[in-house]
Amino acid sequence: MGRQGLDKRFLGYTGLALEKLKEAGAEVEDHIRVTKDGITYEGIVIPRSERADERHIVIKLRSGYNIGIETTPTTRIEKIGPKTKLAFNPPPPPPQKIGLPEVAIVSTGGTIASRVDYRTGAVRPAISANDLYSIIPELSDIAVIDAEILFSLFSEDLTPAHWTKIAENVSKRVTDGVAGVVITHGTDTMGYTAAALSFALQNLPVPIILVGAQRSEDRPSSDAATNLIGAVLCAAKAPFAEVAVAMHESISDESIILHRGTKVRKCHTSRRDAFKSINVDPIARIRDRDIAMLTDDYCERDPRRELILKPGFDEKVALLKFYPSMEPEIIRSLGDKGYRGIVLEGTGLGHVSRRWLQLIRETVERRIILAMTSQCIWGRVNMNVYENGRDLLAIGVLALGDMLPETALVKMMWALGETRDADEAKRLLQTNIAHEISERTVKM
Repeated sequence: MGRQGLDKRFLGYTGLALEKLKEAGAEVEDHIRVTKDGITYEGIVIPRSERADERHIVIKLRSGYNIGIETTPTTRIEKIGPKTKLAFNPPPPPPQKIGLPEVAIVSTGGTIASRVDYRTGAVRPAISANDLYSIIPELSDIAVIDAEILFSLFSEDLTPAHWTKIAENVSKRVTDGVAGVVITHGTDTMGYTAAALSFALQNLPVPIILVGAQRSEDRPSSDAATNLIGAVLCAAKAPFAEVAVAMHESISDESIILHRGTKVRKCHTSRRDAFKSINVDPIARIRDRDIAMLTDDYCERDPRRELILKPGFDEKVALLKFYPSMEPEIIRSLGDKGYRGIVLEGTGLGHVSRRWLQLIRETVERRIILAMTSQCIWGRVNMNVYENGRDLLAIGVLALGDMLPETALVKMMWALGETRDADEAKRLLQTNIAHEISERTVKM
């Protein structure tokens, strides 16, 4: 990018696009009209991506969407209005109503707390939980909101150390007497965090709801507001006291679905209904501000119950997805690096190649825990059906039923964070603590 492209008046623009803007006397944040091939577009000039080419001008339309227009020598640009600052200035929060339940909103970042960075063309963490409350005034009719920023990170940057801090923060909020806690979180690893909190926060008296968005708040198609309203409503009034994920049930705004924290997976990269409950029914549905329970098997809300905090996680645990021709030496390598547990994501009912058996036997003898899950989304591990599975069981590999691989990873981290004794960790891993193991698979 040349020196002219770094000029803040024309940030990111070079070549023909820059020449056309200068001819029109227009700069970034000016209102312009672009006429090309008989079609006219009007909008605000926004900065180009730092990897931009030299021919496109990008404008924000009145609808809120951005479009790029390739300039040609015959493209005509007119400046038609003054600058409009693209910075976000949230409105003041609405007055809080006395007598409503108190809900804590803890922001960790992610798309639900993000806006577009026009310099890079990417989405970045920018909005605090308090900003979200300010721009969604409907929340003031549901609960008294106490909002704070714990982190401003995308979810792929969160680690088990962050899970511990979230659990400790939530524990304090619950001890202070809130009716429920909402955690705004990036969607990509929200299932991992939901599982982690399900094990770290036991004997919950009130709901803990994780919520995210597939599209940032400044997009017209954003699901942030609807999801957050559903999450706060659930935290304030739902009859259950468990960790759950609140997201769109379908691509429309008709309903929010609540998924149990240990049984949820993100199944689509971008759809608003990306999250699904796996092998079980969702725990609840919110439609028209009404909460309908979808299962009778849940822990009831009871503010008198005393939360038990167990927030330790051992990061020396790995998740391995088996594939044809995969070399088993990776297991020995992990053991040599001090890993204490490995979750295998095997094929079908829970298998890996017979070439792995001897090395798996040696690994188990080193007191490293190996447990089996399935690559299949639906169904459960059954290692008694085929010879390879029976041999793995005989060696000492644990079968984890219908536990999701990511939930199994998190639970093994948690179990090994609770104890240094491998046998006790195995017992914890096979004990159903937060509905992570279904007695039988009812949904295929």
